[in-house]
Amino acid sequence: MNLAFLIYSYFPYGGQQRDFLRVALACAARGHRVRVYTMKWQGEQPEALDIELLDIKAWSRHALYRNFTEKVMQRLHEQPADLVIGFNKMPGLDVYFAADPCFAERAQTQRGFYYRFTPRYRHFSQYETAVFGPHADTRVLLLSPLQREQFSHYYPGSESRFVDIPPGIEADRKVPENAAEIRAAFRREMELEEDDLAIVQIGSGFVIKGIDRSLKAIAALPEAMRGRVRYFVVGQDKPDRFLRQAARLGIADRCRFLGGRDDVPRFLVGCDLLLHPAYSESAGYVLLEATIAGLPVLTTATCGYAFHVERAGSGIVCPNPFEQQTLNRHLLTMLRADKREKFSRSGIEYGRREDLYSMPTTVAGLIETFAREALPDLREAVPEVAP
Repeated sequence: MNLAFLIYSYFPYGGQQRDFLRVALACAARGHRVRVYTMKWQGEQPEALDIELLDIKAWSRHALYRNFTEKVMQRLHEQPADLVIGFNKMPGLDVYFAADPCFAERAQTQRGFYYRFTPRYRHFSQYETAVFGPHADTRVLLLSPLQREQFSHYYPGSESRFVDIPPGIEADRKVPENAAEIRAAFRREMELEEDDLAIVQIGSGFVIKGIDRSLKAIAALPEAMRGRVRYFVVGQDKPDRFLRQAARLGIADRCRFLGGRDDVPRFLVGCDLLLHPAYSESAGYVLLEATIAGLPVLTTATCGYAFHVERAGSGIVCPNPFEQQTLNRHLLTMLRADKREKFSRSGIEYGRREDLYSMPTTVAGLIETFAREALPDLREAVPEVAP
C-alpha cells in the first residue's frame, strides 16, 4: 500500500512523536510504502520512510497548521495515498491516532469563557470536529478509557468509529537484571548522597505536564525532608519560567532541568519517585515506563494511563478536581521508604503479566484492515497478517 503519515513536527523525545515513528516503521517493515509529511524533523531520518519536509510559514500557530493541511492536501492530490493517517487532528484523515487530548474538554474546563471567541479556538474546534463530528468518517485509535469518555461526551454518535489500542511501551523500560549496578552508577554521576531522595519528572511541554505543581509540592515538604530532595526534569522545553518559580519558592538548589535525553531508563532505575501531576495527558507513557521499571508513580487522574497506575498498585493518583494540598500530602506519603517498596514490587509484577508492548504491530494490522475495507481491490494485494 501507499500510506501517508501526517504529523506537524517530529523530535525524538515526545510521546506522540515516538508513537508515530514506531507505527510508521512497523508499516514499512510489512512492505508498505510510507510517505511522511511534516514541517520539522529533528534527529536521524530512517531510510525506510520517505520524509517530505514542507516549508510552511504563518504569523500564528493555528494559521501555520491550516497552511500545512492545505499544502498536504495538495500533495495528496498530486500523489494519492491508499490511506491517510494523522497524528494531529485535521481534515482529510482516514485514520486518526489520538495522541492529543480532547480539545473541547480542555477549552471547557481549563479556559475562560472568552477563549471561545478567539481565532485559535475556532481553528482547533473546527479541526477536532473534522475528525469527530457528525459528518466525519475518520477511524479513531484511542489510547485510554479517559479519551473514550471525553470524546464520547463532546461528540456523541462518533463512538462507532473508535478503536481501543494497547500501550506500546518499549521493552528496555523493564527493570534490568543489573538494576543495582545501574542505580549505583547513576547516583554517583548525579552526586546523590545515600539518603537523598531523587524525584524525576519526564516529558516535553513543561506547562501541560504540571511542572509548576511539582515545584509547589516539593516546596511544601517539611524542611528536613525537603533538604534531602533532588528534583530532575527530563524533557525538551524552555525551563526559564520554572527556574524563576523554583527561585521564588526557595528550592532552586534542589532542581535540575536536563533537557531531552536518550538515557531515560537510567533515571527510571536510579531515582526514587516519578512525579507527573499533568493538567492533561492523552496517555502518559512515562507512567507505564516507570511502573514496569519499579519506580513508584505520583500522578493525576487527568492522565489517560493513570488507570494503569491504580490497577497495578504502582503509585497514587490524585483525583479530579485537582487540589494542590492533595498532591502535597501524597508526595510526603510516597517519600517514605516502606510505601515506595510496595509500589515498586507491584509495578514490576504488573509489567510481567499485562500486554503493555504491542501497540505498533497492532496499529499496523488495523491500518491494513481499514485499507481492505475502504478499497476492495486491495483485499488480495494486502493479505491479513496476524499482529
